[in-house]
Amino acid sequence: MAEDNKSYGLAWFLAGLGVGALVGILYAPKSGRETRDDLANSAREGTEYLRARTRKAAEGMSVLVDKGKEQLNEYVERGREAVDRGRAQWEEFVERGKNLVSEQTDRVTAAIDAGRQAYKSSAGVTETQEY
Repeated sequence: MAEDNKSYGLAWFLAGLGVGALVGILYAPKSGRETRDDLANSAREGTEYLRARTRKAAEGMSVLVDKGKEQLNEYVERGREAVDRGRAQWEEFVERGKNLVSEQTDRVTAAIDAGRQAYKSSAGVTETQEY
Protein backbone atom coordinates (compact mmCIF):
# COMPACT_ATOMS: atom_id res chain seq x y z
CA MET A 1 0.00 0.00 0.00
CA ALA A 2 2.94 2.30 0.70
CA GLU A 3 4.23 1.62 -2.82
CA ASP A 4 0.85 2.56 -4.30
CA ASN A 5 1.01 5.95 -2.54
CA LYS A 6 4.54 6.52 -3.83
CA SER A 7 3.59 5.71 -7.41
CA TYR A 8 0.56 8.03 -7.22
CA GLY A 9 2.77 10.78 -5.79
CA LEU A 10 5.28 10.31 -8.58
CA ALA A 11 2.51 10.35 -11.19
CA TRP A 12 1.06 13.60 -9.81
CA PHE A 13 4.54 15.13 -9.69
CA LEU A 14 5.17 14.28 -13.34
CA ALA A 15 1.73 15.58 -14.30
CA GLY A 16 2.39 18.85 -12.49
CA LEU A 17 5.78 19.12 -14.13
CA GLY A 18 4.24 18.68 -17.58
CA VAL A 19 1.46 21.20 -16.92
CA GLY A 20 4.01 23.71 -15.57
CA ALA A 21 6.20 23.32 -18.64
CA LEU A 22 3.19 23.73 -20.97
CA VAL A 23 2.01 26.87 -19.16
CA GLY A 24 5.56 28.25 -19.19
CA ILE A 25 5.84 27.78 -22.94
CA LEU A 26 2.39 29.24 -23.65
CA TYR A 27 2.92 32.32 -21.51
CA ALA A 28 6.62 32.92 -22.09
CA PRO A 29 7.20 36.63 -22.90
CA LYS A 30 10.18 35.86 -25.14
CA SER A 31 11.18 33.36 -27.77
CA GLY A 32 13.55 30.48 -26.99
CA ARG A 33 16.52 32.21 -28.62
CA GLU A 34 15.91 35.41 -26.64
CA THR A 35 15.57 33.44 -23.43
CA ARG A 36 18.83 31.56 -24.09
CA ASP A 37 20.60 34.85 -24.87
CA ASP A 38 19.26 36.39 -21.66
CA LEU A 39 20.42 33.38 -19.68
CA ALA A 40 23.89 33.56 -21.27
CA ASN A 41 24.08 37.32 -20.57
CA SER A 42 23.01 36.76 -16.99
CA ALA A 43 25.68 34.06 -16.60
CA ARG A 44 28.34 36.42 -18.01
CA GLU A 45 27.20 39.25 -15.74
CA GLY A 46 27.26 36.89 -12.78
CA THR A 47 30.77 35.77 -13.68
CA GLU A 48 31.97 39.38 -13.98
CA TYR A 49 30.27 40.26 -10.70
CA LEU A 50 32.01 37.35 -8.97
CA ARG A 51 35.36 38.34 -10.46
CA ALA A 52 34.93 41.93 -9.29
CA ARG A 53 33.87 40.82 -5.80
CA THR A 54 36.80 38.38 -5.64
CA ARG A 55 39.19 41.13 -6.66
CA LYS A 56 37.78 43.47 -4.02
CA ALA A 57 37.96 40.74 -1.39
CA ALA A 58 41.58 40.01 -2.33
CA GLU A 59 42.44 43.71 -2.06
CA GLY A 60 40.70 43.89 1.30
CA MET A 61 42.59 40.84 2.52
CA SER A 62 45.84 42.37 1.28
CA VAL A 63 45.13 45.52 3.27
CA LEU A 64 44.33 43.45 6.36
CA VAL A 65 47.49 41.39 5.95
CA ASP A 66 49.59 44.55 5.61
CA LYS A 67 48.01 46.03 8.74
CA GLY A 68 48.63 42.77 10.57
CA LYS A 69 52.29 42.80 9.54
CA GLU A 70 52.65 46.41 10.68
CA GLN A 71 51.11 45.61 14.06
CA LEU A 72 53.26 42.53 14.46
CA ASN A 73 56.40 44.53 13.65
CA GLU A 74 55.31 47.19 16.13
CA TYR A 75 54.79 44.58 18.86
CA VAL A 76 58.15 42.98 18.09
CA GLU A 77 59.85 46.38 18.31
CA ARG A 78 58.11 47.10 21.62
CA GLY A 79 59.27 43.73 22.90
CA ARG A 80 62.85 44.45 21.88
CA GLU A 81 62.73 47.82 23.61
CA ALA A 82 61.36 46.21 26.77
CA VAL A 83 64.13 43.58 26.68
CA ASP A 84 66.76 46.27 26.19
CA ARG A 85 65.36 48.31 29.10
CA GLY A 86 65.26 45.19 31.26
CA ARG A 87 68.82 44.31 30.33
CA ALA A 88 70.00 47.85 31.15
CA GLN A 89 68.22 47.74 34.52
CA TRP A 90 69.67 44.33 35.26
CA GLU A 91 73.19 45.53 34.45
CA GLU A 92 72.62 48.57 36.67
CA PHE A 93 71.42 46.37 39.54
CA VAL A 94 74.42 44.06 39.15
CA GLU A 95 76.78 47.03 39.19
CA ARG A 96 75.09 48.44 42.29
CA GLY A 97 75.41 45.03 43.94
CA LYS A 98 79.11 44.84 43.12
CA ASN A 99 79.65 48.34 44.52
CA LEU A 100 77.72 47.47 47.66
CA VAL A 101 79.74 44.29 48.20
CA SER A 102 82.97 46.21 47.62
CA GLU A 103 81.94 48.91 50.12
CA GLN A 104 80.94 46.32 52.71
CA THR A 105 84.22 44.46 52.17
CA ASP A 106 86.15 47.71 52.71
CA ARG A 107 84.15 48.44 55.89
CA VAL A 108 84.68 44.94 57.27
CA THR A 109 88.41 45.11 56.46
CA ALA A 110 88.64 48.52 58.14
CA ALA A 111 86.75 47.21 61.18
CA ILE A 112 89.06 44.19 61.44
CA ASP A 113 92.13 46.43 61.17
CA ALA A 114 90.69 48.78 63.79
CA GLY A 115 89.98 45.79 66.03
CA ARG A 116 93.57 44.55 65.68
CA GLN A 117 94.91 47.99 66.48
CA ALA A 118 92.66 48.26 69.51
CA TYR A 119 93.69 44.82 70.73
CA LYS A 120 97.36 45.62 70.23
CA SER A 121 97.13 48.91 72.08
CA SER A 122 95.14 47.46 74.97
CA ALA A 123 97.31 44.35 75.27
CA GLY A 124 100.50 46.30 74.93
CA VAL A 125 101.67 44.29 71.94
CA THR A 126 104.25 46.05 69.84
CA GLU A 127 104.59 45.79 66.13
CA THR A 128 107.57 43.50 66.38
CA GLN A 129 105.76 41.02 68.61
CA GLU A 130 103.04 40.17 66.17
CA TYR A 131 101.92 36.60 66.07
